[in-house]
Amino acid sequence: MQLCRVKGTVVSTNKAEKLLGLKLLIVKPIDIETFEEKGSIVVAIDTVGAGEGEVVMCVGGSSSRQTAITDGKPVDQSIIAIIDSVDLNGERVFEKFKSWKFKS
Repeated sequence: MQLCRVKGTVVSTNKAEKLLGLKLLIVKPIDIETFEEKGSIVVAIDTVGAGEGEVVMCVGGSSSRQTAITDGKPVDQSIIAIIDSVDLNGERVFEKFKSWKFKS
């Protein structure tokens, strides 16, 4: 499993029949210790409704075909979770939503 940031989308009007209806997103891996983007971008099948800019968990290879949406499909990378927060060594290194403070 790899944490990634969604960088964009791919639109394809002609594709293999088994890919019809699947959302294609461009993701870039994130270094879990520094939370900096690293490595090459890849195209992944979105199985959870992710959007651009979100931090997601991706799986590759045969694991990418283990979801209800990707079972039996020609897929090599899938987004399987949208990340809300990451704690590493007792420290919060990522948080999707900041706490809201309401004035009384």
